[in-house]
Amino acid sequence: MDLGNVIKNTRKQKGLTQNEFASLCGITQTYLSQIEGNLKEPNLSTLKAISEKLNIPLPILFFLSMTEDDVQPNKRKAFEIVSPSVKSLVNEFFAV
Repeated sequence: MDLGNVIKNTRKQKGLTQNEFASLCGITQTYLSQIEGNLKEPNLSTLKAISEKLNIPLPILFFLSMTEDDVQPNKRKAFEIVSPSVKSLVNEFFAV
């Protein structure tokens, strides 16, 4: 899962700095930086705040974060084929 990168890219698409977004979420900029760098795993309440401020439902945030490693080996080929299209479609619904 690459949750940090999805949060970072979405935040940037919305034109928010780390300081601005951290403040909106009620966390420190340092903590947000660690989350975005995949160095810290936020708790559920922090994830809910992040998803709310990004205007992306939490399950969608998780889906966008999925990588090949999150899929069973026998289903990875299908994931590789379908994932880019599905993620693109989902991004269209929740884009800035």
